[in-house]
Amino acid sequence: MHPYLVIAINFFMSLSLLIILHELGHFIPARLFKIRVEKFYLFFDIKFSLFKKKIGETIYGIGWLPLGGYVKISGMIDESMDKEQMAQEPKEWEFRSKPAWQRLIIMVGGVVVNVVVGFVIYIILTASYGTPQSTGTDLKYGLGFPKTLEDIGFKQGDQVLLVNNDTLDYAPHLNKNLIFRDVKTVSVLRDNELLDIIIPEDIGNRLFLNGVPSKLTPRFPFSIGFVQEGSKADSLNIPTGAKLTSVAGHKIDYYTDYTYAINNYVETNKPFTINWEHEGKSYSGQTQFGTKEVTSFIFFKRTVDEDKVLGIKPKALDEDYQKISKVSYTFSESVSAGLERGYWVVHDYIVQFKYVFTKKGASQLGGFGTIAKLYPDTFNWLAFWETTAWISFVLAVMNILPIPALDGGHVMFLIYEIITGRKPGDKFLEKAQIIGIVILLSLMLYANGNDLFKALFG
Repeated sequence: MHPYLVIAINFFMSLSLLIILHELGHFIPARLFKIRVEKFYLFFDIKFSLFKKKIGETIYGIGWLPLGGYVKISGMIDESMDKEQMAQEPKEWEFRSKPAWQRLIIMVGGVVVNVVVGFVIYIILTASYGTPQSTGTDLKYGLGFPKTLEDIGFKQGDQVLLVNNDTLDYAPHLNKNLIFRDVKTVSVLRDNELLDIIIPEDIGNRLFLNGVPSKLTPRFPFSIGFVQEGSKADSLNIPTGAKLTSVAGHKIDYYTDYTYAINNYVETNKPFTINWEHEGKSYSGQTQFGTKEVTSFIFFKRTVDEDKVLGIKPKALDEDYQKISKVSYTFSESVSAGLERGYWVVHDYIVQFKYVFTKKGASQLGGFGTIAKLYPDTFNWLAFWETTAWISFVLAVMNILPIPALDGGHVMFLIYEIITGRKPGDKFLEKAQIIGIVILLSLMLYANGNDLFKALFG
């Protein structure tokens, strides 16, 4: 099965499950409080439905537009904008006739379910699979560091042991800690000496702006295990099994040295030299990365930098360069570990909003295409459920934002009513709902437009 098809299946399976569970979070308390629910839909049914069946007072269905789902609760100002119903006298079985505390429970129900689902998945995964552990001393050759971290005191090959004097269980995740968490010091082992590196307050912003990935790469000696046909390496006749010795004057001992050289020593439209060894002989060649023209069949042509890719894949010459062990838990221990994992997922996701409101962050905002790429391109249940748990938390955070038309907008107005004893007028709520829908549609168009732009122009 084609990888893209597998990604699409994983994406729709996960999204459908989370939408149904979220809407059940609204549906169940509404029914418990004896409120009529007119519709329960997976996806939106604008103009027509793929499937629908009425059971009791509720129509259950599947819409054709996979942008979410909804429950239509009687007597509630929502995205349906049913003004005719709202113009009539309130009925005892309507949302608007119930006490504010009951309406509040109904509105937070979806978010609560998403949070619970995320925690439950992480607890079950922790109990079933444990967690990987690979501390600094488990990396024989240490880590490769980007120039941004070299500038504050890290050195290639450092073995990261402690973050804020606590053990870092998975050393390659150091960057994630630096970007999303308040790290003051990092302790590393360098030449058998323990050193403390003081971390500047703006390191997260520096790493983000420089495009440094959230995961570091362990160093390992390598040879060339694969050369892509038609690539730069192929045009230089670099054979499989060769060992790179330098790129653009930068000495190559480990694979991270190669990626470091490509990222820091190679410039667009400037030739650079590659040296390699094969079967006891030394060779040299020169190439360069230029520009390429990308054409949109809708928009226009433009020139962009060519991707800095030589077209090689490494083969580790020492398979024991990284030891990864599994930490197993009893079920009671997995509850604590799963809750902690979920907490940090939510924490890191909320913290990243400070990067979204920057020029670079806005340009990286993605829609459904970006989300779909998070899913595995093979049927890997561990990866599927890890991604599903993460998306469940994301849905919870996004839905609780105080934007009219989202659950958080309704919650905001209900809290105002509970505190002041005054209910916002229906006309005000209708206008707020329209404003919220416009905001959400604008954000959706922008995010998915970014995906389309990247697909067309790279």
